[in-house]
Amino acid sequence: MTVRIVVADDQELVRAGFSMILDAQPDIEVVAEAGDGAEAVAAVREHQPDVLLLDVRMPTMDGIEAARIVCAETGCRVLMLTTFDLDDYIYDALRAGASGFLLKDVRRDDLVHAVRVVAAGESLLAPSVTRKLIAEFTSRATTRPAVSPSERLAVLTVREQETLGMIARGLSNAEIAEAMVLSEHTVKTHVSNVLTKLGLRDRVQAVITAYETGLTVPGGSG
Repeated sequence: MTVRIVVADDQELVRAGFSMILDAQPDIEVVAEAGDGAEAVAAVREHQPDVLLLDVRMPTMDGIEAARIVCAETGCRVLMLTTFDLDDYIYDALRAGASGFLLKDVRRDDLVHAVRVVAAGESLLAPSVTRKLIAEFTSRATTRPAVSPSERLAVLTVREQETLGMIARGLSNAEIAEAMVLSEHTVKTHVSNVLTKLGLRDRVQAVITAYETGLTVPGGSG
């Protein structure tokens, strides 16, 4: 199966570089390039790619708004790019539905891997981005409306809530399986149930939900 991708960045050299790297892969095809958010949205509508590699800061329409439109209208997965790991837009990008976040200085192999992971329906965050995301929840804690975990998460079993808490801590399925003394197959089932019952796209949104409901507290163990 070939992963079809649109590359959107307002810097031509950066855009061309990423496109060249990705298009050289036997299982990846760059179907279009875009120089701003509006062009990115138009390209996704026209070509219906599997993944949109999208810069956060762009003219005409920024990456956040473009991601919001693409995620709302299509099944295309969005992988965000930024120059700095302390980007103020990380939280908003993930809330918009982005499935991953990478730094622009990402290594060639890691870029290719990220596209494949996101195309397969998984989520991907650089460790520094995960730390930033948690810090963002901490700073917004006093302004977010309180949400009772018992209300939002009542549809989950105790095991599924435990699984959600571990997802929020960044644990992989293998690590969750070890911690809960379960098989990876069982953990995959729990993860799938969590996403389905809560109506979430992927693990990134699961992390957000865990913090917003108070199931996981910044700085805590989850």
